Amino acid sequence: MPLDVERIRRARPTNQIVYHRAIASTMTEASALATSGAPHGTVVLADEQTAGVGRLGRSWVSEAEAGVYCSILLRLNLKPANLPIASLVLGLATAEAIQKSTDVLCDLRWPNDVLVKERKVAGILAHFTAHRAFGARCARVEEEECIIAGIGINANQVSFPEGLRTPATSLRIESGGREQSRETIIVHLLESVNAFCSMLQSAGSDTILRAFTLASSYALHRRVVIEDTGEKGTTAGLDPNGFLLVKLDRGRLERVAAGGVRPDV
Repeated sequence: MPLDVERIRRARPTNQIVYHRAIASTMTEASALATSGAPHGTVVLADEQTAGVGRLGRSWVSEAEAGVYCSILLRLNLKPANLPIASLVLGLATAEAIQKSTDVLCDLRWPNDVLVKERKVAGILAHFTAHRAFGARCARVEEEECIIAGIGINANQVSFPEGLRTPATSLRIESGGREQSRETIIVHLLESVNAFCSMLQSAGSDTILRAFTLASSYALHRRVVIEDTGEKGTTAGLDPNGFLLVKLDRGRLERVAAGGVRPDV
């Protein structure tokens, strides 16, 4: 069944919501809206993506009317070097929204995986986009940056393709086969994104770093393999910009600046 978009709009009147039955990618649409000056909190929703994008250009499987496929435009006081902070905010918000909607508890794996029992239930992709805008009193043209936050949540899928890099699950599977309301999940997601963005702006990034460390089994004392290099080590927390630190087995403290980690099993 298609999304009841009017229900979502009534519950979240402060979000400008753009809805498509099918679209290539909500990220592409949100980037175009950002360029045209769309406000903070603008949301692009779709029942299906035909060319959904995951991390590092990988595809995101977007079964029609089964998952939550959305991109949110965020105008935050962050620079590109702080982009991981945005991913942490989105991970915290997604996990909180899932718990509120379904009572399913999630783990967070840096930088952008939301897991249930080591299976991926949601993924996050955040990137900066820039556009030219008039400055104060239209006296000059300035370059403005905003974050496009792509979030995909496996809500009601009952099966997944073979050979995925990380085994996947859905909220329906994890709740014993109970069909989940995508509208409820989206409303809670937008509430949580707003709350954690407000926390970031009012209390600073240290608060987000602490919250993520508490919510993630991967942030500290976890044996991992760094995807880009294959090196093994033990996670040692997050640096001030939100990058993961790993104490390598050969003794060096490594900042994971690209890619991600997987469990050392």
